[in-house]
Amino acid sequence: MDLLNMLADLREERTQIEEAITVLERLAVGDGKRRGRPPAWMTAASAPKRRGRPPGSKNKPKGAGGQG
Repeated sequence: MDLLNMLADLREERTQIEEAITVLERLAVGDGKRRGRPPAWMTAASAPKRRGRPPGSKNKPKGAGGQG
């Protein structure tokens, strides 16, 4: 295995672990359950919500189905 690739992978893992530790430390400092919108640093890490219909759901023709 290429040592340079291994080092690059380990460095990437280290940054991810450091970010996870930072987030956990911030959560540990918080005083119990808070009301309202979460802080911006928490929402920035989450994936954006998808809008609209889920894939695979299509309008069915009126004649099809049990209702006619």
